[in-house]
Amino acid sequence: MKEAHTETLWFCLVAIMFAGYAVFDGFDLGAGIVHLFVARTEAERRSVLASVGPVWDGNEVWLVAGGGILFFAFPVVYASGFQGFYLPLIIVLWLLILRGIAIEFRNKVSSLVWYPLWDVVFAGASALLAIFFGAAIGNVVRGVPLDRSGFFFLPLWANLRLMPTAGILDWFTIIVALGSLAALTVHGALWVAMKTAGAVAARAHKAAEVAWWAALVITALLVIIVPLVQPHLGHRFRDAPWGFVFPLAAATGMFGMKLLSSAGRATGAFLASCLYIVGMLTSAAFGLYPYLLPSSTDPAAGLAVYNSAAATYGLTVGLYWFIPGMALVAVYFVFVYRLSAEEKIPH
Repeated sequence: MKEAHTETLWFCLVAIMFAGYAVFDGFDLGAGIVHLFVARTEAERRSVLASVGPVWDGNEVWLVAGGGILFFAFPVVYASGFQGFYLPLIIVLWLLILRGIAIEFRNKVSSLVWYPLWDVVFAGASALLAIFFGAAIGNVVRGVPLDRSGFFFLPLWANLRLMPTAGILDWFTIIVALGSLAALTVHGALWVAMKTAGAVAARAHKAAEVAWWAALVITALLVIIVPLVQPHLGHRFRDAPWGFVFPLAAATGMFGMKLLSSAGRATGAFLASCLYIVGMLTSAAFGLYPYLLPSSTDPAAGLAVYNSAAATYGLTVGLYWFIPGMALVAVYFVFVYRLSAEEKIPH
């Protein structure tokens, strides 16, 4: 295997891990976002929580795996990204902790105050995680002010403009964040509609329909503005037009959600939502390649597969450990999802 191929293979594995996280943990984030709206009684809220209960913590394995692969295969990107995004990463960590606590602590005390408190924490943390993950993608696509040493610093926000004083939140990253919130709301609502029955499923179906229009509008807007914000993506698709298979997959998933949901095929609509998310993220990864973290101020300072990867020998040996490890993860997921896929959750 040639050196460049090894680095590119690990780039693809990083993209697959984060796409897997968005698909699997995305639906339980979405279930958290919608559960205050689709569940109106205590029994209904327990049914929404039960729909994600067996799988939500296992789904986060994909995030850990993605971070681990980034650390192993592209340590320069890992170090630069963690020091530059230190504050938002700490906020994300706290939101993940609060969300887990809300799920686990909610039923520990029987109280009229205790239940609503953790319901609000669960919904708020889920929504904010969707927003922060979307803003993170927006920052990676737009680029950060990297210098030749791999250092950058971004305030949480400045004046909401792209350049020259962009912050983590500017008008572009806010649009991507809202797109992430809309997409995961649809994804989670379709999961709840698929896993529950009766009034909860009907309200989840309605929530998915409303959020779908928001996701459609923001997706169309991003198709227009992303090549303007990051011209490298446009050049990449022009140079390798076979890559249009990824946005085509996203479009198929987007309209498949609408058609299948309208036809009452909840499982098909949820799978279409998975295809949409994978299509969007792989489109971004394909468009950014070979960059993992482009520079917005000096293109030569961008971190790419050729200047940020670990030694080729280590990457090759790592494949011998990664493949059986991920095979075990796949077996675990098949086992858990088969156990939880047998019947709808009553309320």
